[in-house]
Amino acid sequence: MQHLTANDLKTKGVAAIEASLEGQTEVVVSVRGKDKYVVMDLAHYHYLRECELEAALAESRANLAEGKFVKESAEAHLTRLDKLIQPE
Repeated sequence: MQHLTANDLKTKGVAAIEASLEGQTEVVVSVRGKDKYVVMDLAHYHYLRECELEAALAESRANLAEGKFVKESAEAHLTRLDKLIQPE
């Protein structure tokens, strides 16, 4: 993965990000020699978010198939949540 220093980012601005992203999907930004941030183009970010949402949907479908769910009214749901937050 391509690396970009905070100093390069400070002196060269967005041009440094654009140059670092050429042929790459992500760039690590290091601050004082330590990797701290990841920069990516917006299209790649949206792709990753979509993957994350698909994984959550798959997990929900698996839970439904395995019977790992509670069927209750909205009022009962809120009461159950209150008990989780403030146990008696």
